[in-house]
Amino acid sequence: MNSIKKYIAEFIGTAILVLFGCGTAVVTGGNIILTSLAFGLAIVAGAYAIGDISGCHVNPAVSLAMFINKKLSLKDFGGYVLAQIAGAFAGSGLLYAILSCTNLGTKALGANGFDNASAVGLNLTGAILVELILTYVFVYVILGVTAKTERAHLAGIVIALALTFVHIIGINLTGTSVNPARSLAPAVLLGGEALNQVWVFILVPFVGAAAAAYTFMLLNKDCDKKPAKKSKK
Repeated sequence: MNSIKKYIAEFIGTAILVLFGCGTAVVTGGNIILTSLAFGLAIVAGAYAIGDISGCHVNPAVSLAMFINKKLSLKDFGGYVLAQIAGAFAGSGLLYAILSCTNLGTKALGANGFDNASAVGLNLTGAILVELILTYVFVYVILGVTAKTERAHLAGIVIALALTFVHIIGINLTGTSVNPARSLAPAVLLGGEALNQVWVFILVPFVGAAAAAYTFMLLNKDCDKKPAKKSKK
């Protein structure tokens, strides 16, 4: 039952992230500051709403990093990813329904892209590099701020600021993925170029997250060890 609660929480959290993050990107015409804040604030809302239930990963790449760092079981990793993907489709579906009632239409759902789909014409190599770096930084921050329980009360804010931070530079480059579920759902609903390019925004965030997880384990493996007490003479 506890696992089911976690999966439901991840479903809801991811749906909120996609609806409000991608929705803001669409209705504001891709405004960098507002879209970045929308994704960040969605994390704040999720962290304090479902953080105590599931940890508020709302991102398969984050769940992979937690699995690698032995903070998530293989069973829960699979359950989280499925729930996140389902939540992303729910969020994109709600956005599609809302936009269909406007004069904006449903030709844009906040999908990621490169070449002609990039605001600055970023090519494939650039898109891979950008997503690798942004995911690495984002996931490394998450691992760092969640490593010690005394930082738990700050985790939601720090993670939200990190997501906002990577969006500010990434929006005009690739639209900023760093989240396979967030990228997959809009691409499937839109089809065409978005669907053809989505493999980059699924594969590369996983690679970036894995790299961050292994780097964190290497550099932080001795950080939690307390110094030996000096013997009294």
